[in-house]
Order: sequence, then C-alpha cells, then structure tokens
Amino acid sequence: MTIFLIVLFSITLTGLTFHRMHLLSALLCLEGMMLTIFIGLSLWPNKLFLSPFMSPLIMLTMSACEAALGLSLMIATARSHNTDNLKTLNLLQC
Repeated sequence: MTIFLIVLFSITLTGLTFHRMHLLSALLCLEGMMLTIFIGLSLWPNKLFLSPFMSPLIMLTMSACEAALGLSLMIATARSHNTDNLKTLNLLQC
C-alpha cells in the first residue's frame, strides 16, 4: 500500500510539472496530491503524534481551504485576463 501511495503521489506531481496548460488542471493535480496525503494519514494514524482521528480531519480541512482558494484565484484570473491559460499569465504585468 505504501508503494501505491508513493506512485500515486509521483504521478500527480509529474502531471503538475509537465502538463500544466490551464490553471484548472494544475489545481486538479494539487487536489490529487492532497488526496494521496489524506489517504496516507488515514492509513497510518499510530505513527503520528496527534490522535488517530484528528490528523485526517486537519488534512481534510486544509484541503478544502486550498480548493476554495484555488478556485477563487482561477475565477479572478479568468475575469481579469479572459483566460485560464498559465502561459499567458505574466506576473510582471499589472
């Protein structure tokens, strides 16, 4: 099971690295990485210092906050730049 989670995390990391054309696809890869970490935290609660039920709950809360922030950034960039392509976004322009 550990090998499966490592492979799943590396696949989503590879997807984030190489296939990021739109902001939504980058956000989906980040959600896949967060889901992999959440599954790992749910499977190994005895190895953590927190209580067995607290660490997956904290991770799920952080994942929901990350998803809300990412979608709000995507809507803001789509409204301001009329596209969600990552290559057209330039950080040096206002």
